[in-house]
This record gives sequence, structure tokens and C-alpha cells, in this order.
Amino acid sequence: VEVLQNLIENAIKFMGNQPNPVIRIGSIVDAERPITFFVQDNGIGIDSQFIDRIFGLFNKLDSDSPGSGIGLTLVKRIVEVHGGKIWVESELGKGSTFYFTLA
Repeated sequence: VEVLQNLIENAIKFMGNQPNPVIRIGSIVDAERPITFFVQDNGIGIDSQFIDRIFGLFNKLDSDSPGSGIGLTLVKRIVEVHGGKIWVESELGKGSTFYFTLA
């Protein structure tokens, strides 16, 4: 629950001035792999040069944005404690999709 809550709050926080905001929550089921859950938005997106930094402690890409910079770090830690992985695919100006698995 904490993982989804943080990812949804993050999507809301970085929606920008999107006139038609969309947040999708779902899962991808493949019999040969663990279930992959995702939170997808059509917000501001993340510049590819910063993708590797977003899960770091206190790493805020926008110093003016609200929050402490620990939300995604906490999400990553929770996922890893449960034997899973988390990653993001994003395009600047088009939104982000956060994927995670749990063992």
C-alpha cells in the first residue's frame, strides 16, 4: 500500500499544468515472470539524464517542488525488502511509468 500511495502522490505532484491529467494503475501478468505492477501518468516526465538519480536519498530534481526527496527512496527500499525491483520509463513532457515487482 505504501508503495502505491507514494507513486500516486508523486504522479499527482508532478502532473504540471496538464489540462487532462491521467493516472493509470495496473499490472502485467506473464506466466514466466513475477507480476509487474505499474503507475503511469501523463505529467511533466523526467529528463533521461536524471533517471538514475530519482531513487537516491534527498535527490530532488526540482528544488522548488514540495516534499523531502525521500519518497522514491522509501519506495525503492520497500520493494527491495520484498525481493522486488523498481524502475521507471519516462519521456520529458509526456509522463512517466513506474514499474515494480515483488517476490
